[in-house]
Amino acid sequence: MSALFEIKNLRKSFGENLVLDDVSINFPAQSATVIIGASGSGKSTLMRCMNLLEELNDGQINLDGADISAYGTDIDSVRGQIGSVFQAFNLFPHLSVVDNITLAPRLVHGVKKDVADKNARDLLQRFGLADKADEFPNLLSGGQQQRVAIIRAVATNPKILLLDEVTSALDPVLIAEVLTLISELKQEGMTMVIATHEMGFAKKIADSVVFLHKGRVHESGTPDAIFSNPQTQELKDFLSALHQAGRL
Repeated sequence: MSALFEIKNLRKSFGENLVLDDVSINFPAQSATVIIGASGSGKSTLMRCMNLLEELNDGQINLDGADISAYGTDIDSVRGQIGSVFQAFNLFPHLSVVDNITLAPRLVHGVKKDVADKNARDLLQRFGLADKADEFPNLLSGGQQQRVAIIRAVATNPKILLLDEVTSALDPVLIAEVLTLISELKQEGMTMVIATHEMGFAKKIADSVVFLHKGRVHESGTPDAIFSNPQTQELKDFLSALHQAGRL
């Protein structure tokens, strides 16, 4: 598979704190890449750099062969091609579910209201939330709100979907419904980058796994290689800690 998205020699610091150091990763089209690592390893900062929410200190980010990190890039246009969902749902509380989903297609992509509305309702139907279309976010469970947030990101037909710890704020009973939605998107061929602490899910969905440690890529490979045959002591220690905590 060709690389749809590429990170080359990325460096990012906040003051004297170097958060990402010479990170290079290729993300093939129609693949799911899972980013793992301890808290503070740089996962969330990496995701924010990928959708240009953070300015790079050095390095390059390519989308479909174009350098989107270059000076003068139309950032709004680029973000329209990258769907992003974070731990916080960030749904607009004063808008119904369907209006939350149609906002970006209408305002950013110029989709007519009736077309955007139909597309949104079709997505809600496909992912089991058709009966919530006209409700407001405060009436939904946390799992339902996060699923709506993911559907909202998908509604713009992004080239790649970034999911940063999207289950971290949820009770365990609600996590499964969100992971099911992500699995369905994977089956449909959505290119995804997923930062998660859900290791069982990572094993199932990932085509490749990247282990970040202190801002550097220490290992990358297939789920089997990463979880069953770790090469570096840092990854061995990380997996051992997860095992002792009952999370692996």
